[in-house]
Amino acid sequence: MTRPTQDPSHSPKREILQKIHAAAQAFQITALDRQIEVCEGMLHKDPWIDVAVLGQFKSGKSSFINHLIGREILPVGVIPVTSVITRICHGEQERARVCFFDETSIEIDLSELKYYTSEAENPGNVKNVAIVDIDLPALSEFSGIRLVDTPGLGSVFKVHKEVSGNWLPEVGAAIVAVSVERPLSEHDINLIENLLHVTPRIALLLTKVDILKPQEQNEVMQFFRQTLKKELDHDFPLFLYSTREHTQRYNDSLAAALFYPLSLNREQEFTSILGHKMRFLIKGCLGYLDIALKSSMALDQDRDRLRNRIIDEKVGYETVKDELGVIARENQRRTRPLLMKHLDRFQQPLTEKLIQTLEVELPTWQGNLWTLTRRFEGWLTEHMTDEMQRLSETEHHHFFGTLQKAHMSLSRSLETFRMLLSDNVEKVLGLTLPDADWRIDVDTPLKPDIKVLYAFDFHFDLLWFLIPMVIFRRLFERHFIGEIPKTVVINLSRLAAQWEDTINKAIDAMRRQAASYIREETLTIEAMLSRPQGQTGEIAKLISELQGHLIET
Repeated sequence: MTRPTQDPSHSPKREILQKIHAAAQAFQITALDRQIEVCEGMLHKDPWIDVAVLGQFKSGKSSFINHLIGREILPVGVIPVTSVITRICHGEQERARVCFFDETSIEIDLSELKYYTSEAENPGNVKNVAIVDIDLPALSEFSGIRLVDTPGLGSVFKVHKEVSGNWLPEVGAAIVAVSVERPLSEHDINLIENLLHVTPRIALLLTKVDILKPQEQNEVMQFFRQTLKKELDHDFPLFLYSTREHTQRYNDSLAAALFYPLSLNREQEFTSILGHKMRFLIKGCLGYLDIALKSSMALDQDRDRLRNRIIDEKVGYETVKDELGVIARENQRRTRPLLMKHLDRFQQPLTEKLIQTLEVELPTWQGNLWTLTRRFEGWLTEHMTDEMQRLSETEHHHFFGTLQKAHMSLSRSLETFRMLLSDNVEKVLGLTLPDADWRIDVDTPLKPDIKVLYAFDFHFDLLWFLIPMVIFRRLFERHFIGEIPKTVVINLSRLAAQWEDTINKAIDAMRRQAASYIREETLTIEAMLSRPQGQTGEIAKLISELQGHLIET
């Protein structure tokens, strides 16, 4: 791995960060912990510029990176594939290193990559992979920058540690991939808005443009520009991309406009990105310190009055926590009926399909009753497993009704809490509550749990030597066929039960995540309001210093 050198000119930023860190610890401003961690990491580690490719599931992120580097390294597919962050950079030797959350690591061959980064081989990141780093000698022209493949954002999917959402503050430069198959969504707008807090270098990649005519491409680009200008009051560079045609031309355009400038001017670009993150960190710290200053200036006897006026019964932690619980339970209660309503329509067609298949194959089976019974059980297990897997993979997007409703309801509840708390802070202290980046994501399973009934409740097949098959074979064949309808019903019910359990666990995880956001925010506000008197001068001095640094950065 070719490592860039550190810039000694960052010393002033280290001093600023030390002040912010000290203030966050002194005043318990836990809401800034992640931003502080990222800025400290950038100051104390090698100054790579991480160019993150972000976007929704199936927007073509991994395919884009594969075609950009000229090799099929990252796994791609029609279902969610990427489960962990993968970074690719120039190195003297080709290698891949898998780092785990327990701080251990192993080197693997590139052919083994899918076993650690794909959702199929590492579902829900059960292997606890923290990050994967890949070195490629062929990327010498992109020295000093890392391409970063991320799991899909803006959907109901999540992986360990809310991978993409938690990693978002570390973005150096961002490429937001949006497929032209669907319009610019609210998720895309929110993602870009959040990225504006962490990097000044954001570009949009319009993928799969080969399905559009040139005139249609121009219309889509014009729509994107107008929408982004209207929603975010910002102009972003837009690039067309296709992995089917003109790919090299698109690669050259991106390299000339984005990658080469970042690589050739790495130190300058790194300083600009770090300065951008620091400015937003300072602004956030100043917002919380303003609350601390107002609180410190109030008399001791007013402390309880201030707290009760700001954290009233509408924004009390226990009250909001109970509301979140009601939302979660109400949506969980509706999960099973929704699943069964959708799966019931497959009962009859699937039963008929299996019966027809068995009627064709059954006459070719030879042997006694024990042999035929084992053959039937194996056949039924294989076919039922395939069918349940097929239903799970092709129909799972229909299962997320309650999950999506819970996601929307919990998100609205968070927004309402934030709005009410902000209004209270403004009414009581005359201040605006700093913005918070609250994101709720969830997980999804891949394979159903399949159980197939035995052919007989009583093991007649063990008495095979007493039963002449010449006489009774047709009777047992009808029995085998008769087992199919109830086996289909049972396995559809089990499939629904597994999805119900997983979806309801995901809803509960969202509830806990939302509650943790609220708990963190109320604790921060309470800490601001409960500071002892005598710190007004200290806080005012710190605010003045940070305001000066804000101008300098």
